[in-house]
Amino acid sequence: MTYINITSVKLFVKVQNIFGVCKVFACLIVIGGGIYEIIKGNTENLNKGFEGSTFSPGGIALALYSGLWAYDGWNSVTVVTEEIINPGVNVPLSISIAVPLITALYVFMNVAYMSVLTYAEMVSVPAVAVTFGTRVLGPASFLIPLGVAIATFGCAMSVQFGVTRVCYTAARGGHMLEVFSYVNMKRLTPAPAVAFQAILTSIFILVGNIKTLIEFASWFLWFFYGLAMVALLVLRKTQAEKPRPYRVPTIVPCFVLLVAIFLSVLPIVHDPSVKYLIAIGFIVMGVIVYTTFVYYKKTPTALLNKFTFLTQVLFESVPPSNHED
Repeated sequence: MTYINITSVKLFVKVQNIFGVCKVFACLIVIGGGIYEIIKGNTENLNKGFEGSTFSPGGIALALYSGLWAYDGWNSVTVVTEEIINPGVNVPLSISIAVPLITALYVFMNVAYMSVLTYAEMVSVPAVAVTFGTRVLGPASFLIPLGVAIATFGCAMSVQFGVTRVCYTAARGGHMLEVFSYVNMKRLTPAPAVAFQAILTSIFILVGNIKTLIEFASWFLWFFYGLAMVALLVLRKTQAEKPRPYRVPTIVPCFVLLVAIFLSVLPIVHDPSVKYLIAIGFIVMGVIVYTTFVYYKKTPTALLNKFTFLTQVLFESVPPSNHED
């Protein structure tokens, strides 16, 4: 994934399109298997799908973490706005088409799972889709783990593409090391930012399991989604005259802010865990780093110059302005 994102944006688009089509095809296979089972009359599990559910606010928040994680790709399009043609039209259009489509696919996939597997089986097996494929597809069951691998690869690659653009833009604004705003001389990709993200991801993979990482990352995501909504509302009030290529109704950021508060506070109350303490520690560290190195500009210049030179040589990168010249 890192190689593709460093090599070429066009290569990323081609690979992403191929993997996206394969992902949808795998989803349709699962949905088709579920429809077949329902036609056969296997609806008993569907009628019992919500038995034993609890409705405590903290439990709902933790459940939403895993549920919303599956749909979190919606934000990828917003962080690559600079690389989208006519974003005022294409960003809202892509969200309005993709989000309902993916929602429909995922909901019908879960209906398919529940038509075949009991609640006890779904929570006990390591991979629900693989068990479903074994029950329904027989010799063709290998298509399911293959589809899961393809979907995971494509999703992770698109997330990396978006996250590295955030790092790149933050560096251009002086909120990250300047070298992360540099682009490869030949390929015009933000190679240092992509490599930095790959290193961070590798560290997280080595130190955590997937469930803990999802809860840890989800708390971070929704905490900062909430801050982003606050910033949007403040800027809408203080800079009302600024041109806005696209604008959402004010009720939307207000609603998202309420959801963010719900998902940020209740999990800590419901299940106090060291991971939330670590997350808060990261935020405090970020405030300290920002105050020291960005606000007061107290940077170790000599050390940073050496790091910048090494990174430029390693990734053949230059500031974007230099390349334009």
